[in-house]
Amino acid sequence: MCVKTPALLLTAALALLAPTTLAVAQSVTLPLWPNGAPEAYTGDPVEKDITLPTDRLVAGRPLMHLTNVSHPTLAWYPAPAAHNSGTTVVVFPGGGYRILAYDLEGTEVCSWLNSIGVNCALIKYRVPFPNHYPENAADLEDAQQAMRITRAHAAAWHLHPDRVGALGFSAGAHLVVTLSSHYDYRRPGEAVGQASARPDFAFVLYPGYLAVGPALDKIAPGVDPAKDKTPPTFILQAEDDPVHEENSLVYFQTLKQAGVPAELHLYADGGHGFGLRPTDQPITHWPALAETWLHTIHMLP
Repeated sequence: MCVKTPALLLTAALALLAPTTLAVAQSVTLPLWPNGAPEAYTGDPVEKDITLPTDRLVAGRPLMHLTNVSHPTLAWYPAPAAHNSGTTVVVFPGGGYRILAYDLEGTEVCSWLNSIGVNCALIKYRVPFPNHYPENAADLEDAQQAMRITRAHAAAWHLHPDRVGALGFSAGAHLVVTLSSHYDYRRPGEAVGQASARPDFAFVLYPGYLAVGPALDKIAPGVDPAKDKTPPTFILQAEDDPVHEENSLVYFQTLKQAGVPAELHLYADGGHGFGLRPTDQPITHWPALAETWLHTIHMLP
């Protein structure tokens, strides 16, 4: 399915959603693993932003390159009480499992979500790791823990535990796909009876690592969607994405074959790593499509 939204019709409205114009109120930051993560972290323990002056700009502004995350966290950004829908999105920034684009694909996303009455839980998951799921389950464990902590605070944070979704960009989108298929993964010795880690819906934005083979026509190992298990999914990517739009095409077809409701948006131009900073490229106005989809699947009134 190809969607071409006229930029001029949306520019004025979406300018109001530019991250620089939105106020966002972070209320608390919690460790994902108060007693220490299940696996030992063997990298540099000093968390830092390694952004360089020569790094590319997005919509004329730099973005964070956060790395050496050995103590993953959940930062809670509640929607304003006057129009809080109770719906919540757990956000996973991208960065190739090496860094986290923590502002472009994190705090700025929370600003937009709060503006439409949606709570945001922003996850700082562990990076870098040499391998991701299924070779290494640490990323999936962080994602599961984030979902469980969010639901465990349903009463205190005034959210609906049956309206908690996940949103990810690039590697973060791959992590959301992994979580969507393997939210019930259990490591040896893990306690039972915890809150569910299943997303009620999923946003998969310019994903990587989903299509394999020289032809990029086969789904990657570890991606196992199933009807009545994998949540409804919104997928978006650009045809000129150097990470390859086949990741979205193959995953969409896999979801269709599994009987999982999915919505796919492909654009001719946009590249990779644009976040939601609006420009004259139609793809950067995807938040309007995403908000409509949330209404369509009854996650927003």
